[in-house]
Amino acid sequence: MKIALDLGADYIATGHYCRKGTLIKNNKETYQLLVGKDSNKDQSYFLCQLSQEQLSKTLFPIGELLKPEVRKIAKEQELITAEKRDSQGLCFIGKVRLPDFLQQKLKPKVGDIVEIPETFSEYQNKNTNSSTLQLQLESKSKKYSYTQQDGKVVGSHQGAHYFTKGQRKGLGVGGTTEPLFVIDTDVNENIIYVGLGKNHPGLYRHGLLVQLDEIHWVRPDLKINNGESLAVMSRIRYRQKLEKATIYQTGLGLYVIFENLQSAITEGQFVAWYLGDELVGSGVIS
Repeated sequence: MKIALDLGADYIATGHYCRKGTLIKNNKETYQLLVGKDSNKDQSYFLCQLSQEQLSKTLFPIGELLKPEVRKIAKEQELITAEKRDSQGLCFIGKVRLPDFLQQKLKPKVGDIVEIPETFSEYQNKNTNSSTLQLQLESKSKKYSYTQQDGKVVGSHQGAHYFTKGQRKGLGVGGTTEPLFVIDTDVNENIIYVGLGKNHPGLYRHGLLVQLDEIHWVRPDLKINNGESLAVMSRIRYRQKLEKATIYQTGLGLYVIFENLQSAITEGQFVAWYLGDELVGSGVIS
């Protein structure tokens, strides 16, 4: 954006399926990041870290359109992309699958695949009915911690850095009664931890924590203070349907506690929270 403005541009237009709203509060313009009209293509999640300054200079010309309408316009303008298939990958790495891209950039390193049983002690001892709110928040958002001794080795892999939580394909382990899912990765020890079946308890948690320095409010005027909470809709990945949640601001950070269990909450990815059709804040999952 800085480069564009230095070149004399007034605005930057992007092809994201989202919209911008403007409110007048205290005689000052406040900008909203709104979901796209085409709910199946909404890309507001990707822009969850935008600031008010950035929003003020951004335009979303296709945010009010449905994808078929965009294709129709492109066809009328004889654009070569009019009938191009939707991309399911990362646009900035070109025509290559993400696993293939990573294998080109990161060296393989053989390690163990360890299966964790459903009877793992931390699953049994998880207490969500603690006496204080802080302890309840910590319990509901606590990450499971595994060691190789907690399970059994069922195979090998070419690098823990190639895998992510919730992944099912690419493990290369057969002979199981149900598919294996990645429930955690340890890149330092180069171990992949897996669980049997899509309902394995290691895949699910009710909540997560965003560290204090990772909290971002697209709408700073809606920021909640320490000790306050807010009912929101939230998602932890693109294309996930919005889920009911409550956010709690504490001295340790911002907790996002979902009404329903969430699958494969992954550190380093973004959680975004919404009020109605507006994305108001986000943060990096710790």
